[in-house]
Amino acid sequence: MRPPQTAQQQYVSLYTDLLQAVRDLGLLRRRQGYYVTRMSIVLGALVAVAACFVLLGNSWHQLWLAGALALVLVQVAFLSHDSAHRQIFHSNARNDWTARILAGGVLGMSVSWWRAKHNKHHAAPNQVGKDPDVQLRAVAFHPGAVAARGPLGRWIAARQGWLFFPLLTLEGVGLHASSLTHLLRPGASRTDRIEAAVVASRITAYVAALYLLLPVGKASAFLGLQLAVFGVCLGAAFAPNHKGMPIAPAGTKLDFLRRQVLMSRNIRGGVLTDLAMGGLNYQIEHHLFPSMPRPTLRRVQPIVREYCEIHGIPYAEVGLFTSYRIVVGYLNNVGLRARDPFDCPLATELRTAGSAGGRDLA
Repeated sequence: MRPPQTAQQQYVSLYTDLLQAVRDLGLLRRRQGYYVTRMSIVLGALVAVAACFVLLGNSWHQLWLAGALALVLVQVAFLSHDSAHRQIFHSNARNDWTARILAGGVLGMSVSWWRAKHNKHHAAPNQVGKDPDVQLRAVAFHPGAVAARGPLGRWIAARQGWLFFPLLTLEGVGLHASSLTHLLRPGASRTDRIEAAVVASRITAYVAALYLLLPVGKASAFLGLQLAVFGVCLGAAFAPNHKGMPIAPAGTKLDFLRRQVLMSRNIRGGVLTDLAMGGLNYQIEHHLFPSMPRPTLRRVQPIVREYCEIHGIPYAEVGLFTSYRIVVGYLNNVGLRARDPFDCPLATELRTAGSAGGRDLA
């Protein structure tokens, strides 16, 4: 007769049982045909935009191409994200090199910088002191960040929800700058220095092409619009997934299943939502199975939702614009939550899971 499981073992078993069921259904198998097709379409679109840019010449209609280029580069970013999560190929090396080429050579971003930050986020989403996505300087995501500011900073924090999406227009510049800062830091590895050369070359070649083929005014407008649209579209795809969900104080102990489900939010929608968000609208499933190919997330969603319902775990899913309204409202009221950062509808569930789960299992 098997001895009874401890509370910690029961929580571990919840995720391992779900993982085994998903694996048995073949839902973790790679979808290389899907990704080869998508990469071919996206790279073909890049070539088409470049050809139209050259043919159009000195014209303000180039600004339409700036917007189109930004949208295509967002799709490149999603593909790099998937490859960095090793969703595309069976070989880890092929996934890693694909992510490096797409990020460094096409986007002008560092995949090593992004991966280090993103892995910390996946390990402890929305946890103070662990998730870098809630430790940004420009935006306060938890009451402690508001309390640490001066009077002007607190005044801005009370209105930061309205500033959040306008600030995303600077996200493109920020991603390039953060990448180079990371790669050129003192003590950077040889691999980082090689990646720095690739990223810097891509950025330099792109900017040089713009100013060689267009007058200064049009080139500057093209560059500014492309970076702004890219930042807004990419940020708008990532923002709804965790912002406005519970913030876990430093030291909170949660089992893996609850840590990923309770801190994440799915976005309802169809094919267009999937395209615009790169599959990140299935954020709960993506966090539970990071290496699962993007097109499979839709198939596993009803399984995960039913599993959560059976075990009494709240499963958050809203429409896209509702999610943006939640994000804006949450950010505008972060300072008002200073009395209890866990004061939310899921607080009881989190406290219960945390006390029963024992050590941090993520």
